[in-house]
Amino acid sequence: MPITSELRADGIRVVTMAHPPVNALTVQGWFDVAAALDEASRDQATHVVVLRAEGRGFNAGVDIKEMQGTTGFEALIGANKGCYAAFKAVYECSVPVIAAVNGFCLGGGVGLVGNADCVVASEDAYFGVPEVNQGALGAATHMARLVPQHMMRTLYFTARTIPAKDLVQFGSVLEVVPRDQLDDAAMTVAAEIAAKDTRVVRAAKEALNGIDPIDVNKSYRFEQGFTFELNLAGVSDELRDEFAGTEKAKK
Repeated sequence: MPITSELRADGIRVVTMAHPPVNALTVQGWFDVAAALDEASRDQATHVVVLRAEGRGFNAGVDIKEMQGTTGFEALIGANKGCYAAFKAVYECSVPVIAAVNGFCLGGGVGLVGNADCVVASEDAYFGVPEVNQGALGAATHMARLVPQHMMRTLYFTARTIPAKDLVQFGSVLEVVPRDQLDDAAMTVAAEIAAKDTRVVRAAKEALNGIDPIDVNKSYRFEQGFTFELNLAGVSDELRDEFAGTEKAKK
């Protein structure tokens, strides 16, 4: 299964994404991430979640090939709803979510990480929102939780990426460690949280969400509206076909 969830005896639930080659999730994959986080939220035995990935990178966003391989807008609508559900589930999870980021974290990956409560990363990790290259908009809401406003705008308009080590100075990434130490680093933070009274931590998570200055769910939904406009105008299909053709030519 691309998405697995394992609850350890110490109350740490580990949710792993493993969808080779680049963890670009299908429509179902996004809903599976949401389901795993919703399960963690309901389960009183879960004290904290570590969201991690196997493979070359944390997450490469939506599966463009799936989208271009279907007719009509079914896959587009599915991907938008799936991403919305997954990002929302991370943010609204009743317990803290720690994102352990390795390699690339792009597009939808930033949506997951930006809504997490704590981020640790490996030395090879980097973040980006290349949506403009594929005729889509989204995850600016979440990138804005990782970097200052002007940096977010520059990254968004240029589709540039930023290394995890540069995010430490902004306080959005807790620490950057060698790749082989990433899981241990995430588990160390998770163990600290898991040792607390989960009733208090769950109340704290709800309280912190309640004082957030931005409603991330509404903000992201607003962004998605422009994606639908670009698709109706035919712009997105043109750019996705170009991207899919470029990727095919590389093989």
